[in-house]
Amino acid sequence: MKKIVKYTVTFLVMTGIFFSLQRLLVPKYMSDVYDGALIGEYYAEKKNHSVIFIGDCEVYQNFIPAELFREFGITSYIRGSASQTMWQSYFLLEDTLRHETPEVVVLSVLGMNKSEAVSEPYNRLNIEGMRLSPSKIGAIRASAVEGESVMSYLFPIFRYHERWNNLSRDDFKYFFGTDNVGLNGYLMRSETVPPGNIPKPIHPDSYKFDDVCFEYLDKIRELCESNGIDLVLVKAPSLSPHWFDGWESQIADYAAEYSLTYYNYLNLTEDTGIDYSTDTANGGLHMNVSGAKKLTHSLGESLTASHDLYDYRNDNAVAAVWERKIADYERLHEIQLSEFERDGKVVTVTYKKSP
Repeated sequence: MKKIVKYTVTFLVMTGIFFSLQRLLVPKYMSDVYDGALIGEYYAEKKNHSVIFIGDCEVYQNFIPAELFREFGITSYIRGSASQTMWQSYFLLEDTLRHETPEVVVLSVLGMNKSEAVSEPYNRLNIEGMRLSPSKIGAIRASAVEGESVMSYLFPIFRYHERWNNLSRDDFKYFFGTDNVGLNGYLMRSETVPPGNIPKPIHPDSYKFDDVCFEYLDKIRELCESNGIDLVLVKAPSLSPHWFDGWESQIADYAAEYSLTYYNYLNLTEDTGIDYSTDTANGGLHMNVSGAKKLTHSLGESLTASHDLYDYRNDNAVAAVWERKIADYERLHEIQLSEFERDGKVVTVTYKKSP
């Protein structure tokens, strides 16, 4: 019995040391590359969202759940990360459906132009924040580039064991918990940087999307169909990277073939009121808060016109939660605007939730 107790205590101590070292060495994404914190924040949320956004920066920097609720009473969450591929979007949606079943999924189609994972660091931003599940394992296997292993995602210490020389104040400050980055998945940009010299588009050898992209677009559509979810496709009004006519025709044809709603906001700037001189945060790549409000309003009008979504402003308990979310959103926006007006740049991105 004494030996059993001794070995048990030793095992628990060693396990505690192992996971403590892992927690210290894994990046916290609190001072840069904030996108890396977005995926993991979802799990702490109450899962009662009527709309789930899936995709890359074309959703998480262009649509504002707080505004969607304030104007239309629609509860929503954005499950997005940087340079998200279609297979990563699929497994992230699969993971989301383990927790809740929304009425509508809004999917960014920009990921259709990626026939392979961008790089190992981008894989990390997309996958590491996912909780352990078959969906996470599937995302790892579908995304892994040369030299990556499933084990290094399940136990990130094997990937970051050499970070000792690069540890920062943040690694100790946020050891026991991080601040919040996303506002229901929205990564706020309050600065105004109008387009300058937009890079000339680099035309691909072929405009046909890769078969693997259509394979996972089919999987996403079928997953939505089997769960009674309406799938809506969107292309944000980003001036860069360029969206070619050859790409547009394939998405339009796909939407028509399967009776899907598709909004290409590049073609709807007059309807949305987007003004690139005032509504972009980084030269036309992403919307700032002003532009994202306009896109959110346009999408909200379309969703309420085409779907019978419940107005949760009539639910006192849910409305109280969203009042706090809106307060956090407004407070961070005021801070960022003040910083930009004073210093010409935004410094504050993270925030603490209202009690």
